[in-house]
Amino acid sequence: MSNFTRRGALGLAGGAAVLPMLGTPALANTKLTVGALRFTSHAASFVAFERGYFADEGLDVEFKFFQAAQPMAVAIASGDADYAVTAISGGLVSLAEKGAAKVIGGALSEEKGIDGQLILASNAAYEAGLTSPAALGGKSFAVTQAGSSFHYMGSKIAGAEGVEVSFKPLQKVGAIIGALKSGQVDAWSIVPHIAKALAGGGAVQVIGSVADYIPDYQVTTVFTSAANAANERAQTEAFLRAFSRGADDFNAALVDKTAGDEAAEEMVKLIHKYVYTDREYAKAAPSIRNGAMRINKDAALNMGSVNDQLSWFKSEGLIKDTITTEMLVDPSYAQMI
Repeated sequence: MSNFTRRGALGLAGGAAVLPMLGTPALANTKLTVGALRFTSHAASFVAFERGYFADEGLDVEFKFFQAAQPMAVAIASGDADYAVTAISGGLVSLAEKGAAKVIGGALSEEKGIDGQLILASNAAYEAGLTSPAALGGKSFAVTQAGSSFHYMGSKIAGAEGVEVSFKPLQKVGAIIGALKSGQVDAWSIVPHIAKALAGGGAVQVIGSVADYIPDYQVTTVFTSAANAANERAQTEAFLRAFSRGADDFNAALVDKTAGDEAAEEMVKLIHKYVYTDREYAKAAPSIRNGAMRINKDAALNMGSVNDQLSWFKSEGLIKDTITTEMLVDPSYAQMI
């Protein structure tokens, strides 16, 4: 897994401007490792890093990149990462039950009126009649692991349509994309910057929207170790402040589009340092713009959605019935909505 330090980023950027230090931070030069996926949905962390918001708080951040949610949860529990943003998974919940992890805020959300995660069908399945989620019965649905957000979404969609699907765990997003393109799996749901790019290139077909089945879905959360949540309050609050500034910039530039065209272009260029890095900018930019979903202001957490997810995990036998919301969430850091 690749690491990327702030010093390295500034060197690569040729000394890109960073906001000046606002006094002397109480946490000067506190080193942190932040877990992330190379998704537009993780942009708040990337913006906070590139624009010096972490540095303003005295945090010397290094990114550690993952290819799925559950390994990131394990890294938080083991101390290989200090903070991370990803979906609630069965693995994360089980670690929280063991006293190893805590959700401290919300990040990506489905919101009416904003393009969100899309439901995809392989070309082969589409041609065979999978033209809407109602036709998912008997089809295969790709997930990274059992208990992942993909499993949750697929199950909720199938349940709403009254059909049964078979879930195919493929461990990594890249493997899922390959399987969908080749017709080895029939369906999947994923964030728009990936979904629209695949569909636009003719590799897959869009057959529905996740928001139609799971409105107000709290797609990702901000989490840390239980030890950090309990014992490193100043550091954790500093991380969330910087993260929230990054989210504000991202939302203004690409979601609400109130910051103007120049700011939007600058934001896309910033995100391109982390997302679709193997593509030239002209090809990556449309997908990055298309992937802009709301990142909750001030890391507010939708507890209705969290509770629904926990109920689903229990109904599937993926977590213990005795696990409570209090075991998973520390409500003292962000607003619960």
